[in-house]
Amino acid sequence: MNGDTFHLRKSTSTLSTRSHCISYKKHKGSVKGVRLKNKEMKDENRITGMEKRAGWLSNAFFMRLTARDVFGVVKYHPLPCIFAASLLFFMGVEYTLRMVPSSSPPFDLGFVATRTLHRLLESKPALNTVLAGLNTVFVGMQMVYIVWVFLIEGRPRATIAALFMFTCRGILGYVTQLPLPEDFLGSGADFPVGNVSFFLFYSGHVAASMIASLDMKRVQRWKLSYLFDTLNVLQAIRLLSTRGHYTIDLAVGVGAGILFDSLAGKYEENRKKELLTDGLDGGAFHNSKMHENGEYISVSSD
Repeated sequence: MNGDTFHLRKSTSTLSTRSHCISYKKHKGSVKGVRLKNKEMKDENRITGMEKRAGWLSNAFFMRLTARDVFGVVKYHPLPCIFAASLLFFMGVEYTLRMVPSSSPPFDLGFVATRTLHRLLESKPALNTVLAGLNTVFVGMQMVYIVWVFLIEGRPRATIAALFMFTCRGILGYVTQLPLPEDFLGSGADFPVGNVSFFLFYSGHVAASMIASLDMKRVQRWKLSYLFDTLNVLQAIRLLSTRGHYTIDLAVGVGAGILFDSLAGKYEENRKKELLTDGLDGGAFHNSKMHENGEYISVSSD
């Protein structure tokens, strides 16, 4: 009996101790939880106070950036970072570079780079005429291709782009007329044929070639497009060597070709949507067969 009583007391004592420990742990945990909650409230109040002091900047994007985000931009977006560095560099150049005097001809780095070729063509007029003739043939190839894809294949995008491009070139070339370089090497075989006056800004030679090349790439005529790109580079070198264009004319010509090709594509797409919405036939363009990549390849309809 006493043994049973002792065992019962011992068990009761053990249970009481365990219960006390559990109660203590719970109390300790609740105190710890209260402390954490108080700390979180203090942090929230501190952040809220900072946001109030920041005012309208509290919701700005840069306020949420961390060091990891900043280094992530450098790691995952190197090209914009290079552009940002070049911006700072050319800002320094712009503020320190001495302007070309109004009595001097324009400075063109492309002219400097092609000085040797210029002297060669200047000393050999026959070679200059041959190269001018070959360049005119290339211009003819561009025109034939652009008209061909419209009239034969029923794809008007390149033609629309060329019309946009030459119209804009005429406007810009007229409103800002650049002086022809003093050492320009003209030729009767050059385009415009007959060595007549022409607009310098921007290069229609380069832009039209870009439009044709982009159209070739769309229909996967890769070899022909690479040929046109190569001839376009050679054409640009010749135009710099003869001083028929400034470097900026050629650079903008590349951009103009890409821009007007894109605009022509958007125009074509919008017109298709409008015609479909209005339930109209749309003529030859709308009834044309479609290439597997979405471009028109024929004006006939089945």
